[in-house]
Amino acid sequence: MKHSLLLSTALLSALGTAAQTSVTVSVGATYADQTHYSLLNGEQARNPLAAWDLGFEINSFTSSILVNTAKGLKVYETTVPLEEWDAVTEADMDTLISNSDEDWSAGALTNGRQLDAEPYHLGWGEYSMDTHHTIGDKIYVVETGAGAYLKLRIDALIDNVYTFTYADLDGGNEVSTELDKRNFIGKNFGYFNFTTGEIVDQEPIAADWDLLFTKYTALVESEGTIVPYSATGVLQNKEVGVVEVDGVSPELATWAGEEFDLAINTIGYNWKDINMTTFQWDINTERTYFVQDRSGNIWKIVFTAFGGSSTGDFTFTQEMVGAASVGEQAHRDLVVFPNPSTNSQLNIVLSREVRNGQLSIMDRTGRLVKQQVVNGTGALGTVPVDLAGVNAGLYLVRLDAEGMVYTTRVVVE
Repeated sequence: MKHSLLLSTALLSALGTAAQTSVTVSVGATYADQTHYSLLNGEQARNPLAAWDLGFEINSFTSSILVNTAKGLKVYETTVPLEEWDAVTEADMDTLISNSDEDWSAGALTNGRQLDAEPYHLGWGEYSMDTHHTIGDKIYVVETGAGAYLKLRIDALIDNVYTFTYADLDGGNEVSTELDKRNFIGKNFGYFNFTTGEIVDQEPIAADWDLLFTKYTALVESEGTIVPYSATGVLQNKEVGVVEVDGVSPELATWAGEEFDLAINTIGYNWKDINMTTFQWDINTERTYFVQDRSGNIWKIVFTAFGGSSTGDFTFTQEMVGAASVGEQAHRDLVVFPNPSTNSQLNIVLSREVRNGQLSIMDRTGRLVKQQVVNGTGALGTVPVDLAGVNAGLYLVRLDAEGMVYTTRVVVE
């Protein structure tokens, strides 16, 4: 998606004097942590990488489910039907699957999703337009350590609640539990830990961070085959775009005329290489990243050092080289709940203060079915919407406010 910047002469002059800042962000020795970072406001959260095993997407129709392969978990999709849950064995571990390293909404359990052929199958289960429930239809085997396995099924996503069941392969220690999306309003994912059996709150509000410094599983091509590779690097938040410029001095690099890439691994890990002579990390000194943050500002990032597993330190310079204008059209997600909406009620939560906004709800043909004014709402304020008279179905929710456009989808039951 290409973004155009509408900058006044005064703003351009101010940007010309913006200071270049050297920053160090750490994930700790042995890459033990994950650090969420805002280009405008610095570190937002740092949490143990090993604290979670499953990640459940909160505000997206795709309902992606991540598996924490970075901590060593492996997950296999089986062909065993649900009614044979008690019969699953190691022999049924058919297909090793992994999270996408390009899209947060393509977690490991979303493997095999074919939205063109099966528009309502989410990989782990089938969404019903009649009931607006997603019912699981896959059994997985999760390798949690050498010779240690769990079987797992996602039972359903109903009324904003994921329910899932896991057990030892022999059926022992079976647990059925749930994760309520409403406990993670404004966040991309809610998390779960098999060992503790607890829900984990692992990340900041999505609007508050741009980059995640972390160990993750990259998918790389080797002799014509895609293989998982343990990498440590930088992943982008949803809606954060990056332009990579190679082969020129950072002083001469520009993003002008380039498309901002929304693939979450655009920065990734390969701006550094291990020197096999010195066993130190070499940094690509002719690689520059231009990052468009969640607010539409553009930042110039140049990596200068990497501490490796001894410190987990990432050192780089950052400089704001473009600021979003009020007139720029920037599409952002709204947070809506409950989703699906029941009893003709809907609430929206905004990540910023809104004045003189207009909320529109449109059906799949683009017909306007509901409209109301949103005014004087503070950041993270809740706005109730009465959906009385709106027929069941899938709708687009759009908020136009002060030159910004926020969109999401909602299912009305």
